[in-house]
Amino acid sequence: MIRFFLKWLIYCFEIFKLNLNAMSERIKTFAEFYQFYLTEHSKTGTRVFHFIGTLLVFFVIGYVIYSGKERFLWYVPIFGYGFAWLSHVIIEKNKPATFKYPLWSLISDFRLFFELLIGKQKFNSN
Repeated sequence: MIRFFLKWLIYCFEIFKLNLNAMSERIKTFAEFYQFYLTEHSKTGTRVFHFIGTLLVFFVIGYVIYSGKERFLWYVPIFGYGFAWLSHVIIEKNKPATFKYPLWSLISDFRLFFELLIGKQKFNSN
């Protein structure tokens, strides 16, 4: 089990190497960033994983508010980042923008979620 985890970790680091062509200069506005974000989330599977992860975040927050059991809040980053990062490793094969633009990336995750929900964005971006 430990060997599998170490191999998976090495694989993740190889995939997450900085793509100098895509992120060589710092993005200055959120509008520019969101266009970049959409290109980094171009595959259907990536969008589905992000949507499910964000939906689970809302479910957990709702459950915590309803039940008062704050101990379940630790699931929020696990679901939110876990599903997203997994999709970047397995499906999109790129580095999540979270590492360079954490706040804009978080805002964009929620924006994409709601745009998918209302139909402004499509799960199949082609």
